[in-house]
Amino acid sequence: MSLLSQVETALDTIRPYLETDGGNVSIEEITPEGVVKLKLLGSCGSCPMSIMTLKAGIEQAIKKAVPEVTGIEAINLTDIDDPNAVLPQNLR
Repeated sequence: MSLLSQVETALDTIRPYLETDGGNVSIEEITPEGVVKLKLLGSCGSCPMSIMTLKAGIEQAIKKAVPEVTGIEAINLTDIDDPNAVLPQNLR
């Protein structure tokens, strides 16, 4: 099974949870270094909890199923260290 197929299979395990909240994810690229670049779709692209979804859900599912993956990046997500990031504590 190709690396792309393995990552898609791993994502299929978490997609039902993303879809429940109106979101999804697509693979944009897998670099030669093993970094998976994803695009968060639907509500996942704008949800304030997207960083948590990426780290605690998507990243864990992929790394557990595909140990060759060295990193996960969302191409359309503001980095948590960015001063413009929308964080849960800033929503109050």
